[in-house]
Amino acid sequence: MIKKILKITRNLTILVVGITSLYLINLFYMKPFSIDHFLGKELAMELVDSPEALTYIGIFDRFNWITKHNSKLSIPKDGDLENEINKTKGIIRNLYKYDDVNLSDTQKSTKKIAIFDYENNLKELQDFPYHDYPLNQIGGIHLNTIEFMSDMHPVRNKNEASDFIKRVNLIKEVYEGIATELEKQSEAGIFPPEFVYVRVIEQLNEFINYSYNEHPLYNQFNKKVLLLNLSEEEKEFFKNAIKNSIDKSVTPGFKILRAFMLKTQKNANKNHGVWSRPNGDEFYKLRIRTFTTTDYSPEEIHQMGLDEVERISTRMKEILSSLGYDEKKSVGELMNQLNEDPDFLYADTPDRKQIVVNDYTEMVNEAIEVMTDYFHTMPKAGVVVKAVPEYSEQTAAGGYYQAPALDGSRPGVFYANLYDIKQTPTYSMRTLAYHEATPGHHHQIAHSLENEELTMYRRFGYRTSAFSEGWALYSEQLALEVGLAENPYDELGILQSELFRANRLVVDTGMHYKKWTRERAMDYMKSVTGMSDTEVKVEIERYIVWPGQALSYKVGMIKILELREKAKNMLGDKFNIKDFHSAVLDYGNPPLFIVEEMVDKMIKDSLD
Repeated sequence: MIKKILKITRNLTILVVGITSLYLINLFYMKPFSIDHFLGKELAMELVDSPEALTYIGIFDRFNWITKHNSKLSIPKDGDLENEINKTKGIIRNLYKYDDVNLSDTQKSTKKIAIFDYENNLKELQDFPYHDYPLNQIGGIHLNTIEFMSDMHPVRNKNEASDFIKRVNLIKEVYEGIATELEKQSEAGIFPPEFVYVRVIEQLNEFINYSYNEHPLYNQFNKKVLLLNLSEEEKEFFKNAIKNSIDKSVTPGFKILRAFMLKTQKNANKNHGVWSRPNGDEFYKLRIRTFTTTDYSPEEIHQMGLDEVERISTRMKEILSSLGYDEKKSVGELMNQLNEDPDFLYADTPDRKQIVVNDYTEMVNEAIEVMTDYFHTMPKAGVVVKAVPEYSEQTAAGGYYQAPALDGSRPGVFYANLYDIKQTPTYSMRTLAYHEATPGHHHQIAHSLENEELTMYRRFGYRTSAFSEGWALYSEQLALEVGLAENPYDELGILQSELFRANRLVVDTGMHYKKWTRERAMDYMKSVTGMSDTEVKVEIERYIVWPGQALSYKVGMIKILELREKAKNMLGDKFNIKDFHSAVLDYGNPPLFIVEEMVDKMIKDSLD
């Protein structure tokens, strides 16, 4: 009997191993049986190739003893571009091999998303490989590296502290690879405008000239080490180790980047729009398609922006008039007047930043409580508010969001830029909190990451700002609709935020398509929105180095509102706001044409 059992067990083991082997061969060397498995495999391979991505996700840290990802950085090397082009072509070929007849409705949507994504990527890789600016004032590699190491790399034990040092020791090698890529960009005749050179060189000089006590890597690392259960000797060892790494890797790396910028500054582009780059008009059309997931022309988006600016300005003028403000002045003039009003500004005290962070935190917590009535599911991950780090606050946007770790080890973070007190008038705080935290970015992104019904690709593989930023802007209006705006000034703040995004449609297309100068764009934005000079300058310079992305907010919001109105009209009394939000949010971060398909399905199911 025992022999029989052993025989059966052996045969079953052989069978399982055989099936598993066939599956793995199919998965990695043939077209996998399932499109979901195929895209999951490609995503897994991308993650394995990116130690930063593995760290960012967080859940893989428990396997670091195998992957060693927390001690590695991605280092650019010759042949990367060609390899990426060939890989992308192969993926596209395989995607078309999956016959729609054999796919579920969800898989058909996944196929559409993947083909849209990879074909856009392929076109950019082939036709515009050097049109971006790897060194720029808001999201350059020099800033991203510091932010990643300071905020993302975990230091929860001695091993992770050692990995931190190993990673920092690679920074010079990373920047050497970046310098090689920058040389290729120069050979292609592509150089950023003068202001980019000025800002980036200033930032690099600041990092190079930091004392140890000023350096964010030194400070953040030592703060984390002090919390570990280590001996004084071990803590002293790590303190000396990070000093040595800064001296031998970080500072020399920044000097390499600075040398390149100083050498090529004389070639700075005298124009600001992408139209001035080789085949710039076609590049901009691709960026519109990528960031908005639509086929709108630059002219259509420009006119859309002008129309929305007019509509929103009219409503703001009505509110301002009801509050007793001078009807003869423009909305921009009146909002600029509000920006200067000390009644809406924090006192510039030493603890100002912490006070503002505390106030933002109260707003976020209130929103979380209220929004439980409008969603079937609330995120499990928490969200905290932090001030933008000092090393980037002069050039960073007014606020941004960082997603939580999958394993719950790190909450979502809403970063508020508190550099200039005029950036934080009290009437505008609620709209930023709702945009970045709840029900905006944090709600949408955490919900997607926590949705275990989604495939790997739908959870992590594709993201578009048309959806995420469109949702965040929609969230601002939703907050207004449910009563989170406490007074007319709060409503003005929300409307100003929407006006600001409508303005983006005008100035982004203005600079990149209609050949506006940076100065003309800044003048228009200030006159329309009433934003401060500091805010306007940061924003316009952001659009210059990140063409097309700013279009995604308003285009996405318009589509979501359009779909909500469609659902209300077709369903009448059967319309349920929770069901609508689930239809929009439960499928990851899809292009807008997939969102429309999901809402249409919700409408059909509700009518059946």
